[in-house]
Amino acid sequence: MALCLGRPARAQIVAIGASNVAGRGVSSSDAWPAQLEGMLAAKGRRVQVTNAGINGDTNAGMLARLDSAVPAGTKIVLLDRVGGGWNARRLHQGDQNAELAAIEARLRSRGIRVIPMWWNAVLRNYLQPDHIHFTPEGHRVVAAHMLPSVISAVH
Repeated sequence: MALCLGRPARAQIVAIGASNVAGRGVSSSDAWPAQLEGMLAAKGRRVQVTNAGINGDTNAGMLARLDSAVPAGTKIVLLDRVGGGWNARRLHQGDQNAELAAIEARLRSRGIRVIPMWWNAVLRNYLQPDHIHFTPEGHRVVAAHMLPSVISAVH
C-alpha cells in the first residue's frame, strides 16, 4: 500500500486584462490578483493566482496571447471585460464584443471557467490621480468583491 503525503495540488487561476489587472501605479503585491490570492489563502484555499495583465492591452491583444497567457492546467480565468475595450476604443481598434466572445469561447472550449472582473461605480472613489487606475485600496475592494465568486468556483 502506497501512501502519498505530498502537499495538496494548487488550483490554477489566471487574471488577464489591461492595466487595472497588471496593477499600474501600485506594487505587484498591491494589485488585486495578488490580494485575491492572499485572501484565498487566509480562507484556507491553496490557490495560485497568476497576474497576466499588461498595461495598455486591448481585447485583440488578449485574444492573440490567450494560449500563452493561460497555460494548460488553468481552471479559472478572471477576465477584464472593461480595460481592454477601453484601450481599443481609444485606439479605434476592433470589435470589442466579438473579441470578448472569442476569448470566452476559446477558454470554455478548454474547460476553463470564466469569471468577469468585478467593476462598479464605487471604484471611482479608489482611483489614482490619473482617474483611470486603482489605488491599492481600490485593488483590495476588487479582490474582496471577487472573493465569493472565486471561492465558489474553487472546489
